[in-house]
Amino acid sequence: MSVLAITTIILICWIVFIIAWERISPYRKGLPFFREGFWVDLVWYTLIQSYFLKILIFNFIIPSIQSILHWHGFAFFKTWTIAEQVLFFLVTHDLYIYLFHRLQHSSKLLWRTHEAHHSGKQVDFMAGARSHVLEIIINQTIEFAPIVIMGAHPEVIPIKALLDAVQGMFIHANINVKLGKLKYFLNTPELHLWHHANYREVFHANFSTKFSVWDYLFGTVYDPGHKPGDNPENWGLYYEYPRDYFMQHAFSVKRFDEQALLKYKWFKHYYELRPNLMRWVKNLFRSKKSATIVQIHPTDASPAELIAADANENLISCGNN
Repeated sequence: MSVLAITTIILICWIVFIIAWERISPYRKGLPFFREGFWVDLVWYTLIQSYFLKILIFNFIIPSIQSILHWHGFAFFKTWTIAEQVLFFLVTHDLYIYLFHRLQHSSKLLWRTHEAHHSGKQVDFMAGARSHVLEIIINQTIEFAPIVIMGAHPEVIPIKALLDAVQGMFIHANINVKLGKLKYFLNTPELHLWHHANYREVFHANFSTKFSVWDYLFGTVYDPGHKPGDNPENWGLYYEYPRDYFMQHAFSVKRFDEQALLKYKWFKHYYELRPNLMRWVKNLFRSKKSATIVQIHPTDASPAELIAADANENLISCGNN
């Protein structure tokens, strides 16, 4: 079995485990599985955006950089084991992410590429996938280009990508977990969920992704020992942010009021397209389910069959109300 197949299986198992963990021991109780923005994060950010950016980064950007440099790595680096190479890129890239993350919060321009990640008010394991296109291109190019250019073993890429995904889901997961003194080294939900809270104290704190040691080392950790709160205003951004994927990207270029645009018929039609489609699918499924009920003619039915048929009609009637 290939490394890619193994990492894929591990990732699927991890997703199932995290989903169960969120249901069993939630950080914020009552957070629904299909929370606000769930389908945007799953369909647009996790599936569609990731698919096309993977092609762009690995098929065009990184090969172009490599062709310009005309360099194929260090000879000594190729003698390292896969584990040593993975560890090297984990540490160096995580330090870069910490520094770039701090810069995004302090730069008005770069904040435009990062605010989408903070826009969700119901943070769960999938919330980490919500990142601006430009942010992903910058970070993943800087992450994976050195792996390719320095001549690392090909298996380093899927292993590194797996560790990124596992840790990303973990620190954003709605799970109530404390790792004790391990939190001083490894980033945890109790630290990172505060980073997604709508408080001044954490706007310039808790920037780490994998290793929380960077926050402790550079003095940017915020750990008050209690939770932010369960109200919507305790989370996300302090200003209104678009809910639509394309509007979120447009908002990073030009500020606008998404609700004010609803006065235009074309925008209202576009804005309501997805909810209307979801309702249509539900009604279609419901009508097909209703059609499977066997219709019994009263003159051919026994008393028991008539009672059963009447009960089915009542169930259908209740379901349609």
